Amino acid sequence: MYWRLSNLYFWFFALLGGLLPYWSLYLEGQGFSYLQIATLMATIQLTKIVAPSLWGWLGDRTGQRVRLVRFGAITGSFFFAGVFLEPGFYGLLLVMLVFTFFWNAILPLYEVITLRVLGAHKDKYGKVRLWGSVGFIGAVALVGALLEWVPIEYLPWLLLPVFVGIAVSAFLVPSERGARAARAPKGSLKAIVSHPAVIAFFAMNFLLQVSHGAYYTFFSIHLEHHGYGKLSIGLLWSLGVLAEIVLFLVLHRITRNFSVRQVVLGALMLTMIRWALIAELTAVVPVLIVAQLLHAASYGVLHAVSVQYVQGFFGKHHHGQGQALYSGLTFGAGGALGAWMSGFLVDGFSTAAAFWGGAGAMAVAIGVTWWGLKPPPEQS
Repeated sequence: MYWRLSNLYFWFFALLGGLLPYWSLYLEGQGFSYLQIATLMATIQLTKIVAPSLWGWLGDRTGQRVRLVRFGAITGSFFFAGVFLEPGFYGLLLVMLVFTFFWNAILPLYEVITLRVLGAHKDKYGKVRLWGSVGFIGAVALVGALLEWVPIEYLPWLLLPVFVGIAVSAFLVPSERGARAARAPKGSLKAIVSHPAVIAFFAMNFLLQVSHGAYYTFFSIHLEHHGYGKLSIGLLWSLGVLAEIVLFLVLHRITRNFSVRQVVLGALMLTMIRWALIAELTAVVPVLIVAQLLHAASYGVLHAVSVQYVQGFFGKHHHGQGQALYSGLTFGAGGALGAWMSGFLVDGFSTAAAFWGGAGAMAVAIGVTWWGLKPPPEQS
C-alpha cells in the first residue's frame, strides 16, 4: 500500500508544481492586470472554503472516499479543458472555479484515507507524503526547462500528461467497503470547533495562508522582475520543496523532542523571517536560497503537524469534516484573502510590499499561537 498511497500524492502535487510557479506568468502573458491575476489565482484557494466541507461530509456519511477521489479527479480534469477555449477573464474565472471545486475535493479526502490505512503507524505519514514533494519538484523543473524553449502560452498543454497521471493513480487505490460512519455524539462537533485551542489553531493557520498569498501569486513575477529566467524560477521553487522533503524524513524526531506549541512557534518565526528576506534581498542569490530552504518550516512542518493535530481533536466521528474545515478555513479563506490582498499591494506599491504584508500576518500569528495553542488530546 505504500506505493499506492504515495502515487496519488506524486501526481496531485506534480500538477501544483506545473501550475503554481508558472500560472501567474501565463496569465501575465495573456494580458491580465495584477488584480485580475490575483483574482484568478485566488480561485485555486477560494473553492476550498466550500468544496472540502461538502466532500468531507459525503465521505464521512457514505464511507466512499476512494470513489469520491476518483470522481473529483476525472471531473476536475474535464473542466480544466475549458482553458483551451481562451474564454477571456470572466470565462477563465468560471473555468477555474468549477475545475478547482472538484479538484480541491481530492486532497482532504485522501489525507483521511492515508491516515486510516497507516493506522498505528501514523508517524510514517511524512514518508508517504514526501512523494508529493518529489512530484512537485519534478514538474517544476521539467516545465521550467520546457518553457525556456516554448512560449508560456503552451503551459496548459504541458499540464495535460499530469492530469492523466492523477486520473490513473486515483484508480490504483483499492476501493473501501463503504460502511456508513457511526452516528457522532450529539453536539460533539460544535464542542470541538468552539474549543479555545481549536480556535487558536484555525486562526494561526488562517494567518499562515494569508501570508502565503504573495508567495503563491507573485513570487514568480517578483523573481522575473529581478532578472531571473524561467528555469531559475523553477529551480528556486524546487529548492523550497526539496527542503520540505528532507524535513518530512526527520520530522518524527523533531516532534518527539519538542512540544506541538514549540514546533509551531519556531516554524512561524522562521516563516516571518523568510518573507522579510524575499521582500528585501531577492537579488542576493545566497540569501534567496536560504529563504527558499525555510519552506521546510513555513509549509512542511506546519502542514504535517496540522494534519495530525486535526485528527487528535476531531477523532473518528468528525475526522473528514475536521480535515475539510482545516482546508477550507485556512488554505481556502486564508489563501484567497492573501492572494487578493497581495494583488492590491502589488498594484499600489510593489511585489516587495506584498511580502512585507505576509511578514506582518506572521507576527500576528505568533501572538495568537503564544496565547492559545494547546496540544490535542490522545488520538482516537
